Amino acid sequence: MTTQPYRVLILCTRNTGRSQIAEALFNARGAGKVVAESAGSHPALQVNPRAIAALADAGITWNGHPPRGLDGLEPQRWDFVITVCDNAKESCPIFPGHTVVAHWGMPDPADVRGTPQEEERAFHETLLLLRRRIDLFLALPMEKLDLLARTSQVRGIGEVGRTKESAR
Repeated sequence: MTTQPYRVLILCTRNTGRSQIAEALFNARGAGKVVAESAGSHPALQVNPRAIAALADAGITWNGHPPRGLDGLEPQRWDFVITVCDNAKESCPIFPGHTVVAHWGMPDPADVRGTPQEEERAFHETLLLLRRRIDLFLALPMEKLDLLARTSQVRGIGEVGRTKESAR
């Protein structure tokens, strides 16, 4: 019996950091099980170079795309839509079918101001948190879970790594 890979769409506001990192991680770690894409509600002009560098430091080649919007993605079949920032959560469109929508909010590493090392560390920490969440996602026995259980489990992953401060 062959099964199609799960289709995952990761949404953020600018599609320059968190969503691009998550897309690359999902595709690298979930090879064959997941096909991921990312987009932004208000895409920027280019991907943040620190996001690409953090992926390279983790041994993951970024094969992504320039930031893009949602045009053409809404009518596609998505098994999971995951927002990684609060603005994207608020502007997330409705997806038809039995799409599981979950929010995995986290601070934007591009907002960190400090030394170059502190700014780089913010992207590395974002990558580590996303990798932890994605590994939990990939460990779920999706084929054994009904839609309600999938939704609950995937939404619960968004709480991993959240502190009281980041939950605001």
